[in-house]
Amino acid sequence: MEATTLLIFYAFVFIRLLSIFISAGNERKLKKMGAVEYGKKNSAFLVLAHFAYYIAAAIEGGCKGAFFFDTISFAGLGVYVFSILILYYVIYSLRHVWTVKLIIAPPAHHVLNRSFLFKYVKHPNYFLNVIPELIGIAVFLHAWVTLCVGMVIYLVPLIIRIRQEEAVMKEHFQNY
Repeated sequence: MEATTLLIFYAFVFIRLLSIFISAGNERKLKKMGAVEYGKKNSAFLVLAHFAYYIAAAIEGGCKGAFFFDTISFAGLGVYVFSILILYYVIYSLRHVWTVKLIIAPPAHHVLNRSFLFKYVKHPNYFLNVIPELIGIAVFLHAWVTLCVGMVIYLVPLIIRIRQEEAVMKEHFQNY
């Protein structure tokens, strides 16, 4: 893999790790407030699947000699950057209740976000961040097998997470 491509990939990993640290900090705060975690096994599988996807894309891209300076890679980079902007907007919008896990705080500490993005896109973190992020990294690295096979595998726990989240939100929030 070209040095520029490798540096950008490391930046992708670093950006994602920052979000994990934010999530871990928020999780600690939420649990101190009495928050409850749901779908623990699926959350663990989602995190594992996310990092496995990154690794698979990097290995496939490396084996193919992925180069940064072509139209396909720039398109993937664009999709990835868009997804990360959405991720950090979602983190900013949800503040202390944003985690990579399904954690619900007591009602006094957990208010539904009704801003523009959350009003018009159900689960923006999944549909505007996670899926485009994974597409973007695979396209950036020309990792077509990872994109096709890895995305199908990843969608299984993601669909489970969305269903779990829907059920938990309906249970805890009357206006959901």
